[in-house]
Amino acid sequence: MVKVIASQIRKGNIVELDDKLHVVLTSENFHPGKGTPTTQIDMRRIADGVKVSVRYKTTEQVERAFIDERPYTFLYEDDEGFAFMNMASYEQISVPKDVVGDRAPFLAENMECHVGVYNDVPISIELPARVILEVTETEPVVKGQTAASSYKPALLSNGVRTMVPPFVTAGTRIVVMTEDASYVERAKD
Repeated sequence: MVKVIASQIRKGNIVELDDKLHVVLTSENFHPGKGTPTTQIDMRRIADGVKVSVRYKTTEQVERAFIDERPYTFLYEDDEGFAFMNMASYEQISVPKDVVGDRAPFLAENMECHVGVYNDVPISIELPARVILEVTETEPVVKGQTAASSYKPALLSNGVRTMVPPFVTAGTRIVVMTEDASYVERAKD
C-alpha cells in the first residue's frame, strides 16, 4: 500500500478504504471559486460489489493498492469461472465470473487479456479495447434512411445486440468496442 493524494486517483485504480479493497469507477476534482478544492471518488467494493461514494480534500492522503497486472491468455470457461494462462510461466489462474462480469461474451479462445492479481487473488480484468465480430442477423434497410441519421439493431456472433449503420448486412465482420458493445467500423480483413 502506498499513500497518494486524492487528486491523483484515477478510474481503474485500487484503493483501500476501511481495510477493504475498492476499484475506482469515477474520480472528479472540484475547484470552487471560494473554499477548499475536493475530489469526489465513486468506487465499488471488490469483496461484495457495493458502490461507495467518498469526497476528500484534494490534498488528503488515500491508500492506493498496487496490483500485479500481467498478460494472460484466455483458455476456457467452466463452472468455477474463466481459465487463463500466463504464456511466460505457463501458470494457470481461474478468474471468477463476477470479476469478468458483462464482458464475458467478448472473451474468445486465445485472446490476450491483462488480469490484475492482489495477494494471489484475481480482482480485475482488462479485455482488448476492440474485437472483430460477425453480424449474424439484422433488419433490412428502410428506403429513405441515410447512413448519417440512423442506426439499426443487429445481433452479433457472440449473442450481443448492438446498433449498426444501414449499410451493414448479415455476414459482415465489424469492429466493436468491448466496453459498451458499440459499432466502430467495418473490419478491414
